[in-house]
Amino acid sequence: MTVFAVCIAGLFPFIHLGRVWLVFYMLPIPNQRNLWQNFQSPLMFDVVAISTYLTVSSLFWYTGMLPDLAVVRDRATGIRKKIFTVISLGWTGAHEQWRHYARGYLFFAALATPLVISVHSVVSWDFALAVVPGWHTTIFAPYFVAGAIHSGLAMVLTLMIPIRKLFHYEKIITLEVLESVAKTIIFTGLIVGFAYATEFFIAWYSQNPVEMAIFKYRPTGDYALGFWIMVVCNTIIPLLFFFKKIRTTIFWLFGISIFVNIGMWYERFVIIISSVSRDFIPHAWGLYSPTIIEFGIMLGAFCLFFFLFLLFVKHLPSVSMTEMKETVDQGASHGD
Repeated sequence: MTVFAVCIAGLFPFIHLGRVWLVFYMLPIPNQRNLWQNFQSPLMFDVVAISTYLTVSSLFWYTGMLPDLAVVRDRATGIRKKIFTVISLGWTGAHEQWRHYARGYLFFAALATPLVISVHSVVSWDFALAVVPGWHTTIFAPYFVAGAIHSGLAMVLTLMIPIRKLFHYEKIITLEVLESVAKTIIFTGLIVGFAYATEFFIAWYSQNPVEMAIFKYRPTGDYALGFWIMVVCNTIIPLLFFFKKIRTTIFWLFGISIFVNIGMWYERFVIIISSVSRDFIPHAWGLYSPTIIEFGIMLGAFCLFFFLFLLFVKHLPSVSMTEMKETVDQGASHGD
């Protein structure tokens, strides 16, 4: 999910640039116009952070699949066997390979965890380092990290529940697994709600008239509907998971995960649009509504993500056979 989402996110700078060939002048290499990048710009931080994120996520994902790819290779025939022979990198299952694999995989896991925090902090600095009212605040880094985990868990449920049904994974992805994700969503939802409240407190405590004005505008102004959708979907609706009946019912698990995803989309919309539409200069104020082209770009991004994800679950192991074997070997009860 992370790998495909980051790949699609990487397309958006090209889409927003309009003239794609001008990317050449964004690269830190000598060119005939003597342009050089401003490495103090948070947009350049983004390039480094997201490239690192994509690299480590891809390596972590691929490393975890290596033993399973070898299993598929041994059972496949024809062109499929040739493809899996190449991508399994000569895995034989020898003791020495397993030793290096276990160490390497643990290293990537240890590296990926702080990377999640650093990447989403850097993404938040795109806003926080600007002087735009509603953006220029130090809470954005932890706020974005909590939001990323919140929406990530919801997306895990959104993708895992249909796969569980389609591939009959009920004995592997048990209700206990889904319930644990739901409990964690309660926790992250409370953190996100606390961050929303803290934002308003910071604006009031600062007594900065421009900051106070933008935070009054968000819940009562032209984009109030988006603001309240964000608050209800991200903080109120996940609290339903406090009830065991709801967090152990597939219908409710899937439905609430969709609401959280909608809420997190509206969070970005509210943060960006409300602040930009009411900047420092009143004569530059205006209202924004997405055009049909912009809706098409968004729909295309969603479609490309689901297309890549479906290709993955169709052709590669979507549940780690290695980890399942370890679970069985250690005598842990799983399903029946």
